[in-house]
Amino acid sequence: MDRRDEVLKAIVKHFIQTAEPVGSQTILVSYKFSVSPATIRNDMASLENEGMIFQPHTSSGRVPTDMGYRRYVNEMLDYNQARKEAQKALAKVTQRYEIDKIKEKMYDAVSLLARATKNASFATLPDNNRAFYLGFSDVLKQPEFADSSINASQVIEVFEKSDNFVTILNGLKIGHRARAFIGKENAIPQIQSCSIVVVEYNVDRTKGYLGLLGPTRMNYAFNMAMVDQIKELLEK
Repeated sequence: MDRRDEVLKAIVKHFIQTAEPVGSQTILVSYKFSVSPATIRNDMASLENEGMIFQPHTSSGRVPTDMGYRRYVNEMLDYNQARKEAQKALAKVTQRYEIDKIKEKMYDAVSLLARATKNASFATLPDNNRAFYLGFSDVLKQPEFADSSINASQVIEVFEKSDNFVTILNGLKIGHRARAFIGKENAIPQIQSCSIVVVEYNVDRTKGYLGLLGPTRMNYAFNMAMVDQIKELLEK
């Protein structure tokens, strides 16, 4: 590839990246040509005479023409490198897309669990050390919390610090079937008036926790069965 082609390549690349007309000084500095500015200007004048670039406005830089793009596409692209970059970008986008799909499934699962049990339902998210929850207002209507502002505020505090909540969940022996941690068994000092029913989920090679929190006066059999049922729906 001769120098004029290198100049054309630089102009096309720069214009693709910036959408701004490209001047000779920009080409010289940004692409490290070891020639004088006058030489670059002469090359650009030749390229303009060939119909490869044009000057859109007075005193502006140059932009590629369709002919310039055609030469760039036919003769100057590194398709092997571009393929590697495309594969890398696609892998990143695919991973993000899969995480977003899992998040949608988790939201639906937690929503179903909260509606079915009238407890605060939660799930940990696949891409960070946090949890989200639904049904919070329902659990606070229970007498244990409606009649005790202290109990209610302690539950609120736990969910506001969801990263700490996840750390505590990680320290519990949670398996593939729903398990109840009753009162002091749940290892969360602020909510030892509560019980937690929780299970580990595994969706598209992503693991996390799904469960509910409510007063120790809860329907354990129903809640544990419901958590298992929602987990099965989630993992289908």
